[in-house]
Amino acid sequence: MNEKEKLVFQLIKKNPYLSQQEMSQQLGMSRPALANMISSLIKRGEIIGRAYVLPEKNQIVAIGGANVDRKFSIEKDVQLGTSNPATVGESVGGVARNIAENLGRLGNQVSLLTTLGDDHDGELLKKSSEAFVSFELVEKLQDEKTGSYTAVLDNNGELVVAMANMSIYKKLLPTVLEKHEATLQNASCIIIDLNCPAETVQYTKDLARQRNIPFVIVPVSSPKMNHMPDNLVGVSYFICNRDEAETYLQVKLENMEHYEAAVRQLIQMGAKSVILTLGKNGVLAGNKEKIQYFKAVKTTDIVDVTGAGDAFVSAFLHGVINEEDFDVAIQLGLVSASKTLQSEKTVRPDLTNEALNQWREL
Repeated sequence: MNEKEKLVFQLIKKNPYLSQQEMSQQLGMSRPALANMISSLIKRGEIIGRAYVLPEKNQIVAIGGANVDRKFSIEKDVQLGTSNPATVGESVGGVARNIAENLGRLGNQVSLLTTLGDDHDGELLKKSSEAFVSFELVEKLQDEKTGSYTAVLDNNGELVVAMANMSIYKKLLPTVLEKHEATLQNASCIIIDLNCPAETVQYTKDLARQRNIPFVIVPVSSPKMNHMPDNLVGVSYFICNRDEAETYLQVKLENMEHYEAAVRQLIQMGAKSVILTLGKNGVLAGNKEKIQYFKAVKTTDIVDVTGAGDAFVSAFLHGVINEEDFDVAIQLGLVSASKTLQSEKTVRPDLTNEALNQWREL
């Protein structure tokens, strides 16, 4: 055991009835980091669970994708059928994982529920995320590869070819979630992305509705809209972009009148609140009472668009979970998205609750 593990071990030995929150406060570490450490000690047989196995309460659970993304940039003109000199960059991603890390950096207690392979990429995801996200609910699959996305770019930065290996999410079935039903039933909020199979989205929606838990659906892309449930009854927040709305509603959206009609239709399908993101054109959001338009935050020096949408979702949810007014929460989302556009990282490493509020005041 390393020094931190020894401290955890001694604290549990002294008082095995302490909750993880109490232990994290005494040890001065984040609860996700502590949870991951305890999980590791249990797997290695150093400790055999806790005196009372009680579900952690009031944590946010994010369900869905956690990938390793790689970009190969070819240095000269592309030559097919032979080796091309290139540089490579590697980062962690996945919609649910990105949202979870953003929320963790903002000070929320959050767990990721996903399927990972028992491989290098799975360890990289955990190592890169565990300071802000608990991996207690992650299912490791021995014979599967962790989700990955690999892009090859030419010397002008244009995409030549991309390869996505996401087959592991077909195993993220309700049977996996049922193992953690006690935790899900005590969650303060459940977020799911459409990397999950349709039956998993439906199962989670039904569970959240039965327990009156705030439930959020965040699509990943238009092709995955076939994982959506038939209706949105029980969905607290449905957050999508124009392409995803067009695919789900099977309509063409071309102007503000169309956007507002789409939001109304989605509300009529059962969603309590709908947020339609329009990129640089802002956001249309509302509920049965009213629908409002919000301008995007003017952004200069854009570095990378990757992760901006996840940053918006995270900061918005951070606001509503912490009882900010809906309008304020939307503004927090827009500010966080703008700042992420100016960063080369998918999740800004300087993101905190204090920083977010300071950015909003600028």
